[in-house]
Amino acid sequence: MKTSARNQFTGTVSEVLIGAVNAEVHIGLKGGETIVASITKESAETLAIKTGQEVIALVKAPQIILVTDFGGYKISARNQLPGTITQVKPGAVNTEVDIELKGGEQVAATVTNDSVDTLGLRKGQSVTAIFKAGAVILAVAG
Repeated sequence: MKTSARNQFTGTVSEVLIGAVNAEVHIGLKGGETIVASITKESAETLAIKTGQEVIALVKAPQIILVTDFGGYKISARNQLPGTITQVKPGAVNTEVDIELKGGEQVAATVTNDSVDTLGLRKGQSVTAIFKAGAVILAVAG
């Protein structure tokens, strides 16, 4: 599949919770992490999402927030993937930060250059990539 979303996570649906309007889909990644997607009930039905199915979870790089220190706080965003920075690619305004998760999956985050400086982001540093369940788009083989 060709898409502009740099983050494409292939995983297996481990749970589907259907509500009146939305569905919550839990996707297990090979490294043991879980991604949670919030999609409409209609989309879940149209895509025939079911437990055990392989899906691709897409997340655009600007939707990723990087955290280096939670400072004792908890965050409401369901998707919190710890990893290690593998590359920091600065641009004129923004920087792409590439992160490797424990299972080998890659996460690309686009953050401001100011954020890179403020957080002191560098290769080899531990970070957590965070994104909301509503930022996830699901794709299935069709």
